[in-house]
Amino acid sequence: DVDASIPTKSCLMLGHGETDAEVIEAMQDLRDVQCDRITLGQYMRPSLAHLPVQKYWTPDEFEHLGHIAKELGFSHVRSGPLVRSSYHAGEE
Repeated sequence: DVDASIPTKSCLMLGHGETDAEVIEAMQDLRDVQCDRITLGQYMRPSLAHLPVQKYWTPDEFEHLGHIAKELGFSHVRSGPLVRSSYHAGEE
């Protein structure tokens, strides 16, 4: 059982070669387990020792995915190239 009074949040970092359909499927999977908040951001390679970026998602693509996340029922959505998992963490 999931305690619906406790907010749950997840973050997807995009740029490893995933497709729109895969991102939407992952968001649906999160909603299926009652995750109610999501952030979507661009993976940025921290050093040459880390995996390279496969794709830079555009702000319009992030806006589109954010709209889909809202349609899926996420109560809080932040979606953009510079969004991180802690984005507006202090906000309700």
